[in-house]
Amino acid sequence: MCGIVAYIGQREAYPILIKGLQRLEYRGYDSAGVALLNGGMHIYKRQGKVSDLIAYTEGKDKTGQVGIGHTRWATHGQPNHINAHPHCSGNGHLNLVHNGIIENYSLLKKALEKLGHTFESETDTEVLVHLIEELQSRDSLTLEEAVRVALSRVIGAYAIVVIDEREPGKLVAARKGSPLVLGIGDDEFLVASDATPIIEHTKRVVYLNDEEIAVLSKDGYMQIKTIGNEVQTPYIQELTLEIERLEKGGYDHFMLKEIHEQTTTIADCMRGRLNATEGWIRLGGVEEFQNRFMKAERMIIIGCGTSWHAGLVAEYLFEDLARIPVEVEYASEFRYRNPIIRESDVIIALSQSGETADTLAAIELAREKGALVYGVVNVVGSSISRLTDAGSYIHAGPEIGVASTKAFTGQVTLLTMMALQLAHSRGTISESYYQRLLTELENIPHKVARVLECEPQIQYIAQEIQDSHNALYLGRGFNFPVALEGALKLKEISYIHAEGYPAAEMKHGPIALIDENMPVIVTATNRNAYDKIVSNIQEVKARKGKVIAIVSEGEKAISEMADYTIEIPETEDPLAPLLSVIPLQLLSYYIAVGRGCNVDQPRNLAKSVTVE
Repeated sequence: MCGIVAYIGQREAYPILIKGLQRLEYRGYDSAGVALLNGGMHIYKRQGKVSDLIAYTEGKDKTGQVGIGHTRWATHGQPNHINAHPHCSGNGHLNLVHNGIIENYSLLKKALEKLGHTFESETDTEVLVHLIEELQSRDSLTLEEAVRVALSRVIGAYAIVVIDEREPGKLVAARKGSPLVLGIGDDEFLVASDATPIIEHTKRVVYLNDEEIAVLSKDGYMQIKTIGNEVQTPYIQELTLEIERLEKGGYDHFMLKEIHEQTTTIADCMRGRLNATEGWIRLGGVEEFQNRFMKAERMIIIGCGTSWHAGLVAEYLFEDLARIPVEVEYASEFRYRNPIIRESDVIIALSQSGETADTLAAIELAREKGALVYGVVNVVGSSISRLTDAGSYIHAGPEIGVASTKAFTGQVTLLTMMALQLAHSRGTISESYYQRLLTELENIPHKVARVLECEPQIQYIAQEIQDSHNALYLGRGFNFPVALEGALKLKEISYIHAEGYPAAEMKHGPIALIDENMPVIVTATNRNAYDKIVSNIQEVKARKGKVIAIVSEGEKAISEMADYTIEIPETEDPLAPLLSVIPLQLLSYYIAVGRGCNVDQPRNLAKSVTVE
């Protein structure tokens, strides 16, 4: 992995490829490259950023109306220009870019070496392009036929685009387990890992399904087949994404822009689904399967990273409000531990991108067992949205910063509405409490705006603690998952080691770490455990810990004990995570900026993890 872009048409390909690769930078990568067809094949690739590739190609021949490009996040082989994509066949005629992992590449490589193939890189991708070459030359196959046969022999996940200098008017793309989108223009086609490189050229797209191969020609011809050689009728969709959503809009970083967008994105998630005045919540996917939700004996929530944290918030919500037992599972572990899944279970799959490989694998397992699978995703048309029985989009818009912010609050907002809808239907909360929560949830975007007014104060606190080597985040109840999410954000973008804990667990080990150099960030808005939290803070202060407290407006006791206090508007406990997480996002952002870190593209991280 990480990002693919390709073009075939009547325009010069290089500027389109480079702009597309820049659009895909948010996914995370360590090298970049392009291959252009213009009589012969011109290949340019470098370790580092797309800007390094641009500098490297200065003054070189970049003409050609057919080309492929790639940003690579290393899986097989070190990040360097040799392992960078595109990869070339032994005879020099073919070039290929690839996201995913070919699991049986080692066996294929040994077989090809016996046939006389030699390899320059350490990658599984180079093995695949050599396999296509071997099939072409041995069996006199066309490019698309050689690709089809080769893919029937590989095990693993892939999204690929291949070009052949002997068939210069053709481009072949295929996918399995890794996303690929076809953009349809006027006598031109674009191919990309997601819609961001496509949107400024066309809004007409086709999302390739697993084990589908697309043949795209310079004269505007398109054909889609399965690996089994069955012709498919493409389903053309219209993108609703606006190009303005992909720009920074005057902010220094996408992450900061996306933190500020939460006043809008939370409201967008609720729009048309909640009306506090009339007293209703309506999520279409839930209503469609109302009977199965009502009879559910258990919910299993699966996700990775930030989505897993959103799932933990949902565990508190569903159990507290709807009285449904919930288990929250790492998708990466779920299918490997032989889980018990019943037909009466409801599986909720959380993913910002809708392409997370571990979550997709867990969904497949759940479907095999007959459970109802409900997807909560952000990206329209993504794999999870098409694979699940039902689901809801969070409507957060494109999230470019690798560290998720608005997707987290979007997921929590959606899951809060789901919990309230089920609680009301099941009669597990009173009508007055239900109405109070509806009204308060509808007001959350306005309160987020008030939290953002604390930004200068949070920036000051960040400057005071940015040189720390460790940090501890504490929270209770609904705010415990927020502590985990705050710690993750700090680790992701500032490279400071941080851990999140339930506040009461501090005494069971982490307290040994606390001294005058350890900042302890305490989310302390809980009404029902206030005295306990005060006690926890006293224990930290007794060991000279530096306390940063997130408290409700007007709070006195904690404010007098803490070294720094950030006040946020008061709200009902089940809704607190939507407000208390905002200061932690800003704190991590400003610490990372103060340390000179690349906030939007932190080292070693990819936005969409499409391999296991």
